Amino acid sequence: MEKSRTTHELARSELRRIEQMFAAKTVAPQDLESAQMRETAAARDVASAEGAVAQAEAELAEFVPAGPTSTRPVEVRAPVGGRVLHVLQESERAVTSGTPLVEIGDPSDLEVVVEMLSRDGAAIPPGAPVRLEQWGGATPLEGRVRLVEPAAFTKISALGVEEQRVNVVVELTTPLEQRRTLGDNFRVEARVIVWEDAHALKVPSSGLFRRGADWAAFVVRDGRAVLVPVQAGRSSGPETQVLAGLSEGDEVILYPGDRVQAGQRVQPMQVTR
Repeated sequence: MEKSRTTHELARSELRRIEQMFAAKTVAPQDLESAQMRETAAARDVASAEGAVAQAEAELAEFVPAGPTSTRPVEVRAPVGGRVLHVLQESERAVTSGTPLVEIGDPSDLEVVVEMLSRDGAAIPPGAPVRLEQWGGATPLEGRVRLVEPAAFTKISALGVEEQRVNVVVELTTPLEQRRTLGDNFRVEARVIVWEDAHALKVPSSGLFRRGADWAAFVVRDGRAVLVPVQAGRSSGPETQVLAGLSEGDEVILYPGDRVQAGQRVQPMQVTR
């Protein structure tokens, strides 16, 4: 406010000086016009600043009543019970109606939001079991999918690739007594189980390879590599379900490459980790 008034006074003083010089015909008409424009702009800045001050005083009057009771604190009641999670207004100041002051929540009633690629989220059925790991406790937490949000969003990955992701909302089923240290906005790693079979026959995925349009594997029988066509099922990445072609106990050659041929003699090798 004071800065605007000072600027205006300087502009008026300059205008008076230019007018005297113009009357004496020592400056050009363009100089007079420039001085008049600067004075007019400075006057508008003063009017704008005065209006802003008047508006602020009016807003303050709505929240600070006049009289000896103006310093009495106003009690603001929370709409629900819970614990304070975040303090949004830490310092004393005037706020307008509807301004958030604090965030309140119930840490005992949590749900987990997992970001997934949209193609993975589309394959998750409602109610699918979920295991939550790396949350800080000794054992994983259990949950189930409550909702796969119907709208995805674009996010840039760590490698700079645009990905379509979707939020998967997980409801915790582990009792509260086993997860009391878990709080709001904590980080967890989620494993969503979209399919399971307790009696599935599986093989390391590194033992399978494409042969035309089908899958195949090399099995060790009588010390020789035998080429076996395989009907593969679901895959978790490291392991693949086998529907036909292999039997329990078969020795499968991992990473066979081009050096292994059908009928070639092979010798098992023990790999220590």
